[in-house]
Amino acid sequence: MTTPELAGARVEAAPDAAAAAIAELRLRRAEAERLGGAAAVDKHHAQGRLTIRERIEGVVDGGSFQEVGKLTGHGRYDGDKLAGVTPAPYVMGLASIDGRPVAIGGEDFTVRGGTSWSGDRKKGGQGGFVEDLAHQYRIPLVNLIDGAGGSVTSISKRGHSVFPGVHGFERSVQLMGEVPVVCAVLGTAAGGPAGRAILSHWSVMVRNTSQVFAAGPPVVERSLGQKVTKEELGGPTIAVDTAGTIDNVAADERECFGLIRRYLSYMPQNVWELPPVVTCGDPVDRCEDELLRIVPESRRKPYDMKRLIRLVVDRDSVFEIQPSYGKAVITCLARMNGKVVGIVANNPMIYGGAVDVRGARKQTHFVELCDTFHIPLIFLVDVPGFMVGRDAEAAATLREGMRSVYVGLQATVPIYTVVIRKCYGMAGMGATDKNGLDLKIAWPSAEWGSLPIEGGVAAAFRKDIASAADPKAREQEIEAELRSRASPFRTAEAFGVEEIVDPRETRPYLCRFIDAAQGRLRTTVGPKARYGVRP
Repeated sequence: MTTPELAGARVEAAPDAAAAAIAELRLRRAEAERLGGAAAVDKHHAQGRLTIRERIEGVVDGGSFQEVGKLTGHGRYDGDKLAGVTPAPYVMGLASIDGRPVAIGGEDFTVRGGTSWSGDRKKGGQGGFVEDLAHQYRIPLVNLIDGAGGSVTSISKRGHSVFPGVHGFERSVQLMGEVPVVCAVLGTAAGGPAGRAILSHWSVMVRNTSQVFAAGPPVVERSLGQKVTKEELGGPTIAVDTAGTIDNVAADERECFGLIRRYLSYMPQNVWELPPVVTCGDPVDRCEDELLRIVPESRRKPYDMKRLIRLVVDRDSVFEIQPSYGKAVITCLARMNGKVVGIVANNPMIYGGAVDVRGARKQTHFVELCDTFHIPLIFLVDVPGFMVGRDAEAAATLREGMRSVYVGLQATVPIYTVVIRKCYGMAGMGATDKNGLDLKIAWPSAEWGSLPIEGGVAAAFRKDIASAADPKAREQEIEAELRSRASPFRTAEAFGVEEIVDPRETRPYLCRFIDAAQGRLRTTVGPKARYGVRP
């Protein structure tokens, strides 16, 4: 039992002890704010890159960042007295974007180049606190990546090498079915950080200052004898335009932060909620006369599908994903009467709209994204089929194309098919809602079938054409006869297509059905089951 005298003595001593503790707390926080020190920060800025703390403040709402683990690091002591702290090379915590909570974190390149740090518990990276925060609170995760992951120097520290997966991607994979995950590559990403960039719903990098690859130039040279720069190996030309490893590219970090905020504005907080609805100042019944003229009379002439999209959806609401990859297919988020929708459109300016291997891969990922987060899909169809030819077959276009069909048939969100011009074959089938309402509307310019009449006639009537006095004239005669019977109005007579609309009516027609589907969407929130094995 404590005597009054001893209690009083502690009360008198407490202010001095508390003052010392608070002084140490302030010192530790100040050391964390210094990051890797003034020289390291200056060098980082000289390369045109912001520090992790500047990046976080640039992404989130002003003053909303609540850091977690600020004191983590390696203390330097003079006897028992703290002399300084080298902070852990990762900064993370809780913040808000447009008033909604997010988990956010990233490597601090000014400390050991952002390489992995090990303590009693990881702050970030795969399996770290920031991922647990996103999982437990069901809030979006924003990864600001600028590091190369592990280092062989850890062998010297531990005295042994660790087996791959000690800090695995289990939580990273789990989050892909729970909350929006955004990754921004803001420097050089290799190893684990590069893997995390891929395990995201949407990714972005910065031109001239960002690269991403499995292993960097020294490893490539040692393994393959190839001398290559970081930019040649994993800059945007390769990672975004050629490989599609990263979705979008920004001109600088400030633009990158704006893209992150905008992307998240289309996303729900998690799969148990619907995407946010905004007030729409664009009239639902807006009918644009330009839509009457946008499709050329010649079936072989291309037109601007992106312009068509902008004329139909809410004004200024288009956010294109992977604009420089798989250009035969256009994928974008947009709004219709304030509700978020996903647009998949064929691009007649590239391969006449035929779906190539990259376009198919792009479509597959986007459909899964929209289905996971309860975003209705609109297909604007002008597709002659999958890309054909030797190169297409060697690239496994058929397999990748059927993967897109497979994923589309597993989707459970409402899907709306609008046939602008051509809709043929398996690629056309992949733009329909066979497990749902299967609502298909068409413009008068629409045509469809198992395959285009031109190629189909040459194959189906080969003997007839070959035996004719004038084979070319006979082929054209058969084509004209079949085309007269292929009018979309004849299919509408049989209710084979649900509606043919004046092109100007496309927006009000779709808005009506998207508004009506909101009740259905509210009753089907939650994680989506994925059955079977992709082909």
